[in-house]
Parts: sequence; structure tokens; C-alpha cells
Amino acid sequence: MRIALDGMGTDRAPMPEVTGALQALTVLESDIEVVLIGDEEILHKEIGRHTQCPERLHVHHASDRVTAGDAAASVIRKKPESSIVVGLRLQQEGEVDAFVSAGSTGAIMATSLFTLRRLPGIDRPAVGTPLPSIRDPFLLIDSGANVDCKPEHLVQFAHLGSVYARHTMGRAEPRVSLLNVGKEPGKGGELVADTYDLLAEEPGICFVGNAEGRDLLRGECDVVVCDGFVGNVLLKFYEEVAASILSPLGEERDVDQESGGLRDVFRILDHAETGGAPLLGVGGVSIICHGESPPRAIRNAISVAARAVRSDMVGHSARNIGSSSTRVEGMT
Repeated sequence: MRIALDGMGTDRAPMPEVTGALQALTVLESDIEVVLIGDEEILHKEIGRHTQCPERLHVHHASDRVTAGDAAASVIRKKPESSIVVGLRLQQEGEVDAFVSAGSTGAIMATSLFTLRRLPGIDRPAVGTPLPSIRDPFLLIDSGANVDCKPEHLVQFAHLGSVYARHTMGRAEPRVSLLNVGKEPGKGGELVADTYDLLAEEPGICFVGNAEGRDLLRGECDVVVCDGFVGNVLLKFYEEVAASILSPLGEERDVDQESGGLRDVFRILDHAETGGAPLLGVGGVSIICHGESPPRAIRNAISVAARAVRSDMVGHSARNIGSSSTRVEGMT
């Protein structure tokens, strides 16, 4: 298995990428290789700072990189030799099995859609972000790809999330909830009220009703469905929880350096523990990471990509959506 890693994605690139890749190769199976994509001179210099470089770490040159000022939709045309475009093109051509990047989220999504294409029956791919709870992580979908949604889109998200939770997160019968302002049917606006009615009758979905925000940390569901606007607000909140709690203490802590109960509390709140977020509904494995990802998050994102490949996430998604495509297409 070969996993392409954008070596120029994070805000502090390439240090987190190189360190995270090396950490991943020490803990993952021996049949996994990591291909760092980026300026080979810069990447080799960073690799040289480490005492050991496994044979399973490779460098593939990409002369350009995507910046915050680049329009996401035009990256593939204006920056064809950027690390994001090159990495996804390698997957399209079958040279690698998955792609991981902490670069521009918009550019990753736009380029993934162009190169990997949507799965048949999928109207809108969605970002599924694993988030921590006091029990097991749950999958939030959509966490930012689709701001304006229709009820049928949220039904598709529920199918995609269920497949991912079952085959990649190991949940035998994933419990699917709809994020809402109350548990009762009919709560919320027209979008969630109509979606509730559809999910309640949708075959292949273990729908357990509405979930309020306070239910999420309790781990009462495996998949939480919402539109990308609400999901992104929730995601950004999660990203700052640990930092906000530590701020009054006047210090910063590295989760890896903590011990005992305090470490366990930080790990529950630390989104980096769950790794990257897969773009679900495309014909390949595309994992999106935060731009401020530390090496630990990159390491975990590579592990997420490896599990997605091993579990045949794309194949299961295509078969699941295919079996329900008449109903989905009828709604769209």
C-alpha cells in the first residue's frame, strides 16, 4: 500500500509532515509505504534532520504548492504541479492508493472531485470528520463541504457516514442521529424536519432520531448528520476546546507529555487524536487535515488513510449507494 502525503500542506511544512510520516512508519504494518509530495530539495533537507529514514519513505517531486490566496476551483488549472494536484493525480493514475493533505481544504475538495470523480448516485460528496467523545469517536458529516443542502443530500450523507462507520470505524450497526435543537420529531427548521421524516423511513440506516449538541460528547451515536454550515461551526468549536480550557491556566501543554488522568482528559478533547477527515462520496481515498496539524495528527491521518484502503471504503460506499440509488435519484 502506498499513501501519498502532501509534504507542503501544513502551516509549518514540511516539519510536521516528515516527522508524522516517520512516526507512522514505525507503528503501521510493514507493507505500507509513504510517498512525500513536494519540493524534493526541501523535503530531503528536512528528512536529513532525522537519524533514520526508512526505506518505505519516498519523495516525489512537485515544484509548486497551493497557498491560502489561491482560488480553490482554479488550482488544478493554474497550479498543475502543486503538491495537492500531483498527489491526487498519482492516485488517479493508480500509482498510490490514498492521499493525505493538510493544505487548502477547498483545493483538496475541488481537485479530488475533478480527479477522483463522484461515485455513481452521489449528488454531493461530504467531509466526514471523526470527533472524540467520552466513549468512542463519532463521525460528523458534513463538516464543511456543503453549506446549502436539501433533505435528500443529508440522506446521502447518512448512507456515506454509515458505510464509513461500519467498515472503517468498526461499528457493527452504526447509530445515525440528525443534529437538531431538540429530540422530538418536527423540531428545528424545514431542512431538518423534512430530513427526519426521510431518515425515519430510509432502508439501510439505523436512525435513532435527533441529537442535541450536549449528546455528542456523551457518545450516544456513531454518525451525526448535518449540513456543512452547522457542521463546520461545530468542528471549529471542537478544535478550540482544549486550548480554551488551558488558556486560563496561563500555559500550553503537549498532550503527549502529559500523564495519568490529565492526559486522558486532554486526549478526549484533542481532535488531533482522531486523525484526518475523509472526503466521502468520491472514487478514491482523500484525507483532509487541519493546517495547524502537529506530527501526531499527520501520523494519525496516515493511519486513517490506511484503514480506509484496507476496508475497501470506496467499494463499500459505491455498493451501498448503488443499492439505494433509485430512491436517492428519485429524490434529486
